[in-house]
Amino acid sequence: MLSSPVGRFRLFALAEAVSWAGLLIGMFFKYVVVGNEIGVKVFGPIHGVIFVGYVLVTLMLAHRWNRATTIWALVASIPPFGTVVFERWAAKNGKLTEDVQSVND
Repeated sequence: MLSSPVGRFRLFALAEAVSWAGLLIGMFFKYVVVGNEIGVKVFGPIHGVIFVGYVLVTLMLAHRWNRATTIWALVASIPPFGTVVFERWAAKNGKLTEDVQSVND
């Protein structure tokens, strides 16, 4: 999975969504349940690193995509679980094929 840019993109898209979930749960416990911020302290930096990784692997694939697809991939990193939605859409529409030719339609 990590041997190709597409595999790295898929891994980071899923990891970004999972780290979002962890951060949201941590924020829930911090602000609603107990006022303990350990979840935010743990998942905040993890999410930050994975977010940067997602942006980097997205930019590594940008040469295969048109500008709109690249922008949507980057925008998908902002809302929770948006990266998984984008990854599913991209896979369905042939944007994540392993071939070396670019997919610009």
